[in-house]
Amino acid sequence: MAGDAPADIVWSDDHTVAFRDIHPQAPTHVLVVPRRHIEDASVISPSDAEEVVALLTAAKAVADAEGIGDDDRGYRLVFNVGPDALNSVSHLHLHVLGGRRLDGPLG
Repeated sequence: MAGDAPADIVWSDDHTVAFRDIHPQAPTHVLVVPRRHIEDASVISPSDAEEVVALLTAAKAVADAEGIGDDDRGYRLVFNVGPDALNSVSHLHLHVLGGRRLDGPLG
């Protein structure tokens, strides 16, 4: 979020930034991140409604831009919370995965 590391940014607006995952689990694997810090999905409250809506809206825009949102195949949206979910980043982020049938593990 601070721009310290290189990222392949695919979407950006006033509330979110979306960039390709460095360890993709599908042909399309993009992380959508709110610009305002929120620890993770377990601490979301009604005061975060604008950011949550922005995440979902950006995810749809990413899916459309990546060519996985406008067909009947679909895509997966994932929030990982805590170490058992293998969440290693303490900033809310939404995974957008698609481009193939997602039979395997979530993530």
